Amino acid sequence: MVVVGAGMAGVQTAVALREQGFTGTVTLIGAEPHQPYDRPPLSKAVLLGKAEGSAFDVDFEALGIEVQLGREVVGLRPADHELDTAEGPVPYDVLVLATGAEPIRLPGADGIPGVHLLRTLDDAERLRPVLARQHDIVVVGAGWIGAEFATAAREAGCAVTVVEAADRPLAGALPAEVAAPMAAWYAAAGATLRTHARVKHIEPGEVVLDDGSRLPAGAVVVGIGARPATAWLTGSGIELGAHREVLADDGLRTSVPDVYAVGDCASFPSGRYGERLLVHHWDNALQGPRTVAANIVGETPAVYDPVPYFWSEQFGRFVQYAGHHASADTTLWRGDPATPAWSVCWLRGDRLVALLAVGRPRDLAQGRRLIESATPVDPALLADASLPMKAAIA
Repeated sequence: MVVVGAGMAGVQTAVALREQGFTGTVTLIGAEPHQPYDRPPLSKAVLLGKAEGSAFDVDFEALGIEVQLGREVVGLRPADHELDTAEGPVPYDVLVLATGAEPIRLPGADGIPGVHLLRTLDDAERLRPVLARQHDIVVVGAGWIGAEFATAAREAGCAVTVVEAADRPLAGALPAEVAAPMAAWYAAAGATLRTHARVKHIEPGEVVLDDGSRLPAGAVVVGIGARPATAWLTGSGIELGAHREVLADDGLRTSVPDVYAVGDCASFPSGRYGERLLVHHWDNALQGPRTVAANIVGETPAVYDPVPYFWSEQFGRFVQYAGHHASADTTLWRGDPATPAWSVCWLRGDRLVALLAVGRPRDLAQGRRLIESATPVDPALLADASLPMKAAIA
């Protein structure tokens, strides 16, 4: 067994194989030189110097997992059952692709001093002294990572301006009426949010917008999204989708025999939602490996069809989301978005299909179970924020 990628999805795959009884050799290959680590703390504790790292608490030696770090895989030859690396070929019997996603770079910004991404431990380490010096910081992109970094930068005492090309934060993730209340969080935290703002170019110490305005910037942090890290699969015969993600089936198998794909680098068909999902979140990288291991080790095929889940901590709020709202025909609010705690429910017919909870973790826990079970609910009771969500069961 060879697993490419030593992030959450790769590590959990290697561990799940052992837990489910795989007795052959397991090799985990990671491009970074660091011990495998968790990513969510990078935009929080690690960035603010509250933690030195976030290495996984896994005893690879005891589990009989060989970990090869600082080894970048550059190609795949399925006919030969071999990976290509700078250090030479690596043979496999069964291969799992868990290479994750890589940040989208701002055109024309590569090589400009003071421009940063936040994806790796090295990125976080480079940004720590920037926050410590309390620079004026411009964040490009008001998505999840942009909001989380802006939160950390404000906590560190930096002046923060967030520029977003769309008309609202989280434009690619949430409908306008749901994301709109979140815009006020920036000003309340002392950050400036500029929407309809596109970066024309970056100069040393300044960000120039397309309307000609100039923003002082001791540092620029780019958070405009991520794409699957699959460029190395070009010419391999692995079928890729429109976003360059690996097209896995419902058991997370790829189009090539003996090759699986899991985590941020792969999409999968969801029977629950009737469409293919590409989920770039931690819980997907945690859950998918169990299905992969079951299909490698077990005799009964396992199907991967989760209720997607993620969370974000921003501007003093704990934001959680479960499900997939694209297929919904009704939107219900629980509580007032002008208050610290509220939720939004999406229904298809009388079934809950997605939920956003701000400061209401009990809503998320109960709503997630309702989504998983496809239990009919009473919309009027569901909209009553004074009642627990389980009270809405029809």
